[in-house]
This record gives sequence, C-alpha cells and structure tokens, in this order.
Amino acid sequence: MACHQRSASLPSIPHSTESRVEVELQGLETRISSPSATIGSICDGLRRLGNTYDCIEDIMSLPSNQVGLSLPLQRKMVEEELDRSLVLVDLCDAMQESLAELKTSIQELQLTLKRGNDAAIQLKIESFIRLTKKAQKPFKKITNSKAMDEGCRTIMLLAEAREMAVSLLESTSRLLPKQIVATNGSRWSLVSKRFQKRRVVCEEAQLQTLERGVVDLQNSVEPLFRRLIQSRVSLLNILSS
Repeated sequence: MACHQRSASLPSIPHSTESRVEVELQGLETRISSPSATIGSICDGLRRLGNTYDCIEDIMSLPSNQVGLSLPLQRKMVEEELDRSLVLVDLCDAMQESLAELKTSIQELQLTLKRGNDAAIQLKIESFIRLTKKAQKPFKKITNSKAMDEGCRTIMLLAEAREMAVSLLESTSRLLPKQIVATNGSRWSLVSKRFQKRRVVCEEAQLQTLERGVVDLQNSVEPLFRRLIQSRVSLLNILSS
C-alpha cells in the first residue's frame, strides 16, 4: 500500500481507500496473532501500519470529510479519539525510550564480555532482563478500548489503527524477553560461567544480532511515532476549524 505518495496514489473514489485500509488492518491483525512473530515481522508490521496512517490522513484531508468531521454530531467522536490517541502517543514514546535503553545495555554487555569478567557479565545480563520487563509495564495499565461499531467511518478507521498500534507495540515488548532465552530453556547462554573461545565468539555474534534487531525496531517505531503526532495535529485542526 503506497498511500503516503498522496498526489499519485490516492484513488479517485474515497471508498476504495477506506476499503484498502480495512483490508490492511485485518492483515496486520493476522500477523500479530501468529505465534511465530519475529523482530523482522514486527518491524514490517510497524512500517505497514505507518503507511496505513498515511492513507487515513489522506481520507481525513478530503474536503467532504473535513466538513463532516467538524459538524456537531461528529465532533464528540473526534474529541474522544483525540483523547485516546494521546495514550497511544505516550506508549510509543515509552517504547522508544525502552529500546534506547536496551541498545545501550547491549553495547555495555558487549564491552563487559570482552573484558571476561564473569561477575560483571552476570550483572549486565540481569540489568538487560530488568529492562525488558520494564518495557512491558506501560501495557499493564492499558484498558481495552474497542473500535466503534457505528458512527463516522473515518474515526472508526482511526480507532482500529490505534488498537493495532497498541497491539504491535505490546507484541514488541513481549518479544524482547524471548531474545534472551537459550534453546535449553535456561537463561541466555551468556549466563554460563565457562567462556571458552568458541563460545565467546558465538555470544558476541548473538549480541550483535540482538543489537541489530533493536536498532531495526527503533527505526520502525520512530516513524510511526511521527505519524501518530501528525494524526493528532490533523484532528486538532479539524476541531479548531
């Protein structure tokens, strides 16, 4: 879906864009519910959701919708969605902070591993584990807010996209701890007190792969955050018109 190229890709019939957004959101929901979700699939989902927000932005910018959303009957729904979107912005901001902390923690662990201090390595691993748990805390305070079954279709799409964004961010927080579980079911192989040369090379590779994954998540969450801000600006402009 390439709706972010607005001048070239926006269909002449608005209903077509709305239908494509709904299909895309349904596809993302299927992806999230998959038990085989990976950092790569989550990153792809975040990018696709960002493009979906661009499409919704196109729909909101249509003159007919600008007028319709500013009418008294619709304003209340716009105001409610604006309030709920603030929660999502805060979640996205918290995820960006958590990913930055995790990246720093991985880099510190890499340096500690090179020094070969077993006790220090153990402490860094425990610190990393605490950070992954911290990333999940904001989602425990979120109450389910289902999309409206009736009302303005544009606001319904925004509500569905918001729910999808929350689900994707929560999936990200749940996926991070899984990166530190060894195949034998114990905590990461780095916990081992034996640091033979071959094993250390393997562990360094693990850390490098994990760091790349966290960077990929950062690069996917940050553009989504910008789009969420833009969506709020558009809603505020509609209310002020």
